[in-house]
Amino acid sequence: MKSHVRAGRLALATALVLGLAGAAVGQPAPAEAFPAKTKASVIQYLRSITGSNVVSGQHNKEPASAPGQYTQQMKDITGQYPGLWGGDLMFRAQDAANRQRVIDQAKTEWANGSLVALTWHACSPTGPSTCEFDGGVKTQITNAQFTQIVTGGTALNTTWRQRMAEVVPYLRQLKDAGVPVLFRPFHEMNETWNWWGGRSGANGGAKIFQQMRDYFDSQGLDNLIWVWNVQDNPAGGWANYYPGNSYVDVVSLDVWYKNYPSAADYQQMQTIAGTKPIAIAELGKAPDANLLQSQTRWSYFMIWSEQLRGNNSNAEIQNAYFHPRVFNQGEVVLP
Repeated sequence: MKSHVRAGRLALATALVLGLAGAAVGQPAPAEAFPAKTKASVIQYLRSITGSNVVSGQHNKEPASAPGQYTQQMKDITGQYPGLWGGDLMFRAQDAANRQRVIDQAKTEWANGSLVALTWHACSPTGPSTCEFDGGVKTQITNAQFTQIVTGGTALNTTWRQRMAEVVPYLRQLKDAGVPVLFRPFHEMNETWNWWGGRSGANGGAKIFQQMRDYFDSQGLDNLIWVWNVQDNPAGGWANYYPGNSYVDVVSLDVWYKNYPSAADYQQMQTIAGTKPIAIAELGKAPDANLLQSQTRWSYFMIWSEQLRGNNSNAEIQNAYFHPRVFNQGEVVLP
């Protein structure tokens, strides 16, 4: 299958250059539908490709009413869909009201042969359950408020547990459908733009991550692959936010301070992860050949929504997707 796919890529790339992508030239291999799987199968797969291949990914941000718009843009540019679809459980009222569309899209992407990733820009428990980004997700709370959120029996902890309960039925649909989810809550917890971030140590971001996993585990959501995440800020010390090996399945980095992870970033993530898979969970630049050939332990990358076209030329995107190490939809084969 691999040689057929590569030949199809070469023909497709040529067609794109000539402006003939719609013609009946080499097409990507048809997607191989995924049956119901356990989280262990996806983790095993990510381990198996470490060092040899990397799965392409594309995030889809709001509106939740159009949860596949950016993956479609990727298809328009490359003729192929990403090997990983990324979505969000959202925060605005209109988007929370369309969470079902996000879940339905996740099921569709899985059925078509793509891995599924979800993040959650949750609103602060100090305010209502739906909010605007500024002042709701991107907001500051006091250390005392944070302590109450992670302390059982307090009013803020009760509110937070209710907020988590709101998304359980959606995640349970994916469990019931046999869809493992690369779940990335409290992302960039070493940053201070969000209400949960900037708190290192055992009682900071690590604790709220642990408590969410414990709660979702208690709800039977054993399809969630827990993705821990930091941003590539120069402060370092990322391990100070780590909740522990028993709580984390994948260790991931968001790359925004620079285009690509530095060699030091790459090493720091490997040191934290040990034998766990590592991933680039957000970046704005499509990976170039140098990154793909020099940092081979990344198991997947996910380009951020509007950055796809806003920060990349079509040629840069095509070069990433047609790289021999990159697996797109139809090339991801689970055990």
